[in-house]
Amino acid sequence: MNAPPLARTPSSSLSGAWLTPLELGLLGAIWGASFMFMRVAARDFGALPLVEIRLALGALVLMPFLWRARAALTPTLWPKLALIGAINSAVPFALFAWAAQRAPAGIGAITNSMAALFTALVAFLFYGERIGRRRAVAVFAGFVGVVILASGKAAGASIGEAAAAGTTAAFLYGIGANMVRRQLTGLPAGAVAAATLSCAAVLMLPFAVATWPAQPIPAVSWLSAGALGVLCTGLAYVVFYRLIQRIGAAQAVTVTYIVPLFAVAWAWLLLGEPMTLTMLIAGVLILGSVALSQKQAG
Repeated sequence: MNAPPLARTPSSSLSGAWLTPLELGLLGAIWGASFMFMRVAARDFGALPLVEIRLALGALVLMPFLWRARAALTPTLWPKLALIGAINSAVPFALFAWAAQRAPAGIGAITNSMAALFTALVAFLFYGERIGRRRAVAVFAGFVGVVILASGKAAGASIGEAAAAGTTAAFLYGIGANMVRRQLTGLPAGAVAAATLSCAAVLMLPFAVATWPAQPIPAVSWLSAGALGVLCTGLAYVVFYRLIQRIGAAQAVTVTYIVPLFAVAWAWLLLGEPMTLTMLIAGVLILGSVALSQKQAG
């Protein structure tokens, strides 16, 4: 079930004037920090155990939404929820965690921004939606940005594999977004998120157990994994649903523009990871292409 609407009081429009930018900024900071947390924790947990913790904690935070709307999620829906959980959560999260073991946090955040473009591209390729000249140009510019990003190096090492993993994850997000829109229309978003995360956690569990690290895991990695699941997955979804309810999905998705900025800033401040020239050029191209695509959508 979605978060309750804001009360219709005389000050509601005034509070919305500052509350919406505040929540957009907060969400951008939280999702930007998720790439830093993955960067810290993935090297000790490994990709699959870290993703299992993230999914399980995120689902736990959102479980009240699922409980309230449990009657709406009939048994016939659960196979779809499981499939979407794999495509939209389990596999992309694993790809981003794998990339975080090999490249700076900013790489994952920049490639993540391609999700909006891939959503339009998947709708065009598989569902016959018109993409339009502006979005076609935006998709091309975004791919150029990814190629530039993949050609770069960080600390002397190639980041091409990490960029490819992040781009694949963004493509899966594009598939998942189209599946949710067409197959789960009318269902409470919070309940759908809780259900898909729960299914993804169940699917990921045997892989996480099989690859669980034998060595002790430092406290900082446990804290990072906990923050990734509770803050960056569970609570972030709650904020995102509030924004969708107040300003609509098209406006709420503009948070995509600022996530990479926060990701690079957090990684620079707390991990000492610099912004490279290829990251800067690729980031400008990708974020510019997303902005161009959203301009048409609006």
